[in-house]
Order: sequence, then C-alpha cells, then structure tokens
Amino acid sequence: MSEFAEDNALDPLPDPFERDVESTLRPKDLHEFVGQPKVREQLELVLHGAMRRGAPPDHVLLSGPPGLGKTSLAMIIAAELGASLRITSGPALERAGDLAAMLSNLVEGDVLFIDEIHRMARPAEEMLYLAMEDFRVDVVVGKGPGATSIPLDIAPFTLVGATTRSGALTGPLRDRFGFTGHMEFYSPQELELILRRSAKILGVDLRPDGAAEIAGRSRGTPRIANRLLRRVRDFAEVRADGAVDRAVARDALAVYDVDELGLDRLDRAVLGALVRSFGGGPVGVSTLAVAVGEEPTTVEEVCEPYLVRAGMLARTPRGRVATASAWLHLGLQPPEGTPGEQVRSLFDDPEG
Repeated sequence: MSEFAEDNALDPLPDPFERDVESTLRPKDLHEFVGQPKVREQLELVLHGAMRRGAPPDHVLLSGPPGLGKTSLAMIIAAELGASLRITSGPALERAGDLAAMLSNLVEGDVLFIDEIHRMARPAEEMLYLAMEDFRVDVVVGKGPGATSIPLDIAPFTLVGATTRSGALTGPLRDRFGFTGHMEFYSPQELELILRRSAKILGVDLRPDGAAEIAGRSRGTPRIANRLLRRVRDFAEVRADGAVDRAVARDALAVYDVDELGLDRLDRAVLGALVRSFGGGPVGVSTLAVAVGEEPTTVEEVCEPYLVRAGMLARTPRGRVATASAWLHLGLQPPEGTPGEQVRSLFDDPEG
C-alpha cells in the first residue's frame, strides 16, 4: 500500500515530481513548523539542552497517524543540530547486517531516521538495542560452533524513529527512547495556515474562503491538505481564472470525489454498503470488504480510522455499526433508537 493510500484515495501512486513538491513544502525549522505546539516545545528543550551540553540528544520517537509531519520533524531535528540526516525504513532493515552496515557508516552527531520503525525485523531490532545504549554493535562472523562475535564501535548518533502504530513496538525498543512525542490531528485553523504557506510557495492565488474550504475537507492532516491544494490548483488553472475561492474549491473537490467532510469514494462506498446492504450492521470487516471490492486490510487501515473519528462508524465485538451520522450523511433516515443505545447493547451482548 502506498503512503498516500493511507491518507486519501485521490493519488495512490504519486510520481517523483509530486514527491519533490512535497519536499519543497516541508518546513525547515521548528519556528516554521505549524501545529503540534506541545511536541515542538518539548523537542526544542531536548535539542537545545543537548546542544548546550555538547552531546548528542536522547533518541526520539515520534508516533501518530500518517501525514502529520513526523518525517518533517526528523529533518528539522537534523537541521537544528547542524547534522547530516540518514533515512531508512523499518521494512528495509530485514537483516541485522543491513542495519550494521548503515550504523558503521555514521559520522559522530549524525541523525538516523527510521520510518515505520515498528516493522523492523527482529534480528535488526535486537542489534539496535546495543547501538542505542552503548554505541556499539556485535557483528557475528561465521556460522555454527565456529561463529565468533566481533564488537564494533560506532559513532555517537541520534536515532529518530517514526511509527503509526506505537502499540506494535516492543517494550525494550520503546524504553530506549529518551523522548516520545505523539502527533495529534490538526485543527482547521492550523491547516489554513499551512495552506496559505504552501500556496505562497507554489504561487497559487488562494483566497481565505478557499483555504477554509480545503482545510475543512483535509481530515486534520497536512499532507492531505497540501495534495488537495495542488489538485484544486489544477482545476483553477484549467477551468477557472486561476484564483482559488470557496466556489472553485468546492467544484474542484467534487470532481475528485472529496465531499464536504473529507470522505472520498471508498469511504462513501463502505458506508453505503454498511447502511444499504446490511441495514447499518453489525457486520464483519471481511464481509464489508467483499461488498466494496477491497481487501479487508484496506477497509480496516485506510477507511475505518477516519470514519470512526468522524463519528460515522463504530467498532463493536459483533462487527461494524453505522451511526445516525452515517445514515444522515448518505441522505437516509436512521432507524429508531439512538446510536448510543444500539452500540451499548452490542457491547453488553453476552454472546458478543
């Protein structure tokens, strides 16, 4: 699954040009970074305290849903320290040797960023324990009874780990991070600030009401806000006069199947199947996935988090249930009885 597919179905396979644009829009320092005030304040203290002591800062773990700025913060950490940034990902570290090769090439003070760190292979993770604590790795040479372990010192470094599933991290790995920052979803006002900054960089004539319209449909996620801005820009340049106001933003997002709450085609298909085919539930996620022609993991990891957060879907022991908000959003009358009572009865079911 692509990175963007976790956020929105508009652009499942962004091309290299799109990735370059995303890189251009990233903030360069903590003062330029919009939102996450608590994490920014804590991180500033961690970094500046270490710089005054002349020592590498503690290892940093950033957790939260995709698209909230974890990679941007890793780049900012390296920039604030005046250090080089080495980037890799958990799935790429399949063997301990892969990690050992990367660690042995670090220069003192470097920042190593491991995205999706919870997906590291266990041998690599166990090697990382010693590297994080003692700046040393043990390289095993040979096999069987004749195998020997050679200790290899590595340069002091700072590890920045990013995860979308902090609960999937093992206890020993989590405990070795000196600072953990949890990224929260952004408010519409914060997204408007991000959109105005991005519009200035991209040269888009973004009006205040247009920024508000896009921000309200961005699911609290800067990455989605910036990508919607680029799609609206395309529409404005081709079918309007280039300026993005509320009317242009609405027309553009209608073309891209993003409704007023930020739901896309797949989100509405899931809700539609749940309500029209299964009477609002409860229904299992596998059955729901078959009904919309998607994989169960796609429904569970891409659609469900936002639908639950938007108050349109509830997860119960007996399956997924549509709330009254889901029925009303689809223009349908919800069944009698409050959704709260329906959901509570499912949790209280002794056979659930």
